[in-house]
Amino acid sequence: MSKSLPINGTAYVEFYVGNAKQAAHYYQSAFGFQPLAYAGLETGLKDRTSYVLKQDKIIFILTAGLMPDSEVTTHQKTHGDGVKVIALSVDDAEKSFNDTVSKGAKPHFEPKHESDADGEVVLSAIKTYGETIHVFVENKNYNGTFLPGYIKWDPDYKPENTGLLYVDHIVGNVGWGEMDKVADFYKNVMGFSQLISFDDKDISTEYTALQSKVVANDNLRIKFPINEPAKGKKKSQIEEYLDFYIGPGPQHVALATEDIIKTITALRDRGVDFLHVPDEYYETVTERVGEIAEDMDELQKLKILIDNDENGYLLQLFTKPVQDRPTFFFEIIDRKGGAQSFGKGNFQALFDPFRRYRVGTGQ
Repeated sequence: MSKSLPINGTAYVEFYVGNAKQAAHYYQSAFGFQPLAYAGLETGLKDRTSYVLKQDKIIFILTAGLMPDSEVTTHQKTHGDGVKVIALSVDDAEKSFNDTVSKGAKPHFEPKHESDADGEVVLSAIKTYGETIHVFVENKNYNGTFLPGYIKWDPDYKPENTGLLYVDHIVGNVGWGEMDKVADFYKNVMGFSQLISFDDKDISTEYTALQSKVVANDNLRIKFPINEPAKGKKKSQIEEYLDFYIGPGPQHVALATEDIIKTITALRDRGVDFLHVPDEYYETVTERVGEIAEDMDELQKLKILIDNDENGYLLQLFTKPVQDRPTFFFEIIDRKGGAQSFGKGNFQALFDPFRRYRVGTGQ
């Protein structure tokens, strides 16, 4: 296999939402993101407005359409609030575009140079699964706040951060029989390698199941688990996502922290809702994962999940969907000792709470 496309990390994640101003307030208040930049009517845009938020290395753009026929409004009307753009930081956006298109990627827009008084960036974009796109961002010659076309956004309201550091991985949900095709796209077009695969024997309950393959680039800064449904007695969360999102798309973004107890405590205090984990889970978890440094009573109180692999262990917890449709959510993850897995041992604890939440217990 050829060497993977050179990628430095996640440049930003852009959400298309119904109300960007209110969404920005939510991510500031609930998750501790800091205001960074803005674009809209005041900057000459006529069809959309965008608020840019940052926490350590994580950058979110929250974009809403201003007109009923704008591309943003149409997307949000169909899919609800969700991730549209997964932007990747590269040294050469033009080469990244040409290399991927030559291997079969469908172009979204060709390389373009944008500049202002603070320098120049080069942007290009390709299509991926569903209506999701990757934007290649080359900004080594730019010293501005964010990107050309944006102005600094510096309101008085700046809640304290919650200890979130970087995007660990982004999970995509695709339809029946599409997982291999999408995984092959990342392997053949972008040179990614397959880290892990799960089938319905690994990730299932009595009622629901899924299959998943995890692909990643060479430096492991970009990791994309790709899920598809598997047969179960009832609809899986993957099927429900596809029904309500109206097609494939990013299911969740995993945000890394180095102190998950502090982060989850802060998020819960700010009203973030997480999936319920039954107390019974903690009765046998140490038999499965062994000794860990954190206080188990504290982890149980906060309902944090634990899993391990040959390198170390990880602590994780999943929010409930952060919009009205049962689609997109977040994962908070804390990797210890170089753990590289994704919580395979916790999928049972993940799927059962999702099922209870869907049938209306609200727990």
